[in-house]
Amino acid sequence: MKTQVIIPLAGSGARLNAGTPKALLKLNHKLMALYALEIFEDCGLVDSVVLVTQKQFFNEWLAAVQAAGLKKVKRIIEGGVTRADSVSNGLAALDDDTRIVLIHDGARPLVTGQLVSDAIWLCHDYSAVIAAVPVKPTVKQADTRTLTVTRTLDRSSLWEVQTPQVFHAEVIKRAYAERGPGTAALFTDDAVLVERLGVPVKILMGDYKNIKITTGEDIVIAEALLSGLSAEGSNGQAIGK
Repeated sequence: MKTQVIIPLAGSGARLNAGTPKALLKLNHKLMALYALEIFEDCGLVDSVVLVTQKQFFNEWLAAVQAAGLKKVKRIIEGGVTRADSVSNGLAALDDDTRIVLIHDGARPLVTGQLVSDAIWLCHDYSAVIAAVPVKPTVKQADTRTLTVTRTLDRSSLWEVQTPQVFHAEVIKRAYAERGPGTAALFTDDAVLVERLGVPVKILMGDYKNIKITTGEDIVIAEALLSGLSAEGSNGQAIGK
C-alpha cells in the first residue's frame, strides 16, 4: 500500500528563544529535521514525504533537501497557524492513491528506522497506530488555580505519546474534516481526532530516546544521544546516513 509521510516543520521554537523554526536548528552541525528525513529516505516502506513549513523558508528547505540528496521529499507546502492546520494542509497535498499516512514531528530527530517500519506494518492491521512509552514518574493531577493536588493518577495505565503516528488515509482525512472550526488549538496530537470518531487507536511500544526538542535542555540531551549513536555506528552498527 502506498505510504506517504507528512512532517510539520512550522514550529516557532518560542520556548527555545530560537528566532527560527525549531526544525531549522542544528544538532551536532546538522539540521534537526534531517535526521528523521534520512530515516524516511532509507525506509523501503515509505514512498514519499511532504514537508509543511512557512512559505519564507521554502528555499532553505529546498536547498537542505537537495544538499542531503533526499529523493523522497516530493513536496514542500505552506503550513497553517497551528500544527493541526499544517497537518490538514499536508493531508490535502497527498496523492489520491495514498492508503497509509505517517505523521512525524520534525522536532523528533531520534526516531529509528525500526520504529517507523514497525508502525507502518502494524497499520496494515489497525486503522490507527501511535508510538508511545509507559510513563515512568508519578503523575499528579492538580487544581490549576491553587496548584494543590486533586489526585494521584495510576501510572500503570498512562502512556507518553510520541510520533510517528500512522493512519489509514481515509480515517485521518475524515478525522480532520470533522474536527470543527476554531478547535485546532485543543488537539495536541493527531490520534485524538481519530479517537473522537470512535476508531480504536493501537499503541506501539516507542523508544524513550525518541524525545521531542522543546527546550534548551532537550538540545543538550539530543546531541549527547546522537553522539552516542554515531559512536555505535563507528563500531559497525547501522545508524543511517
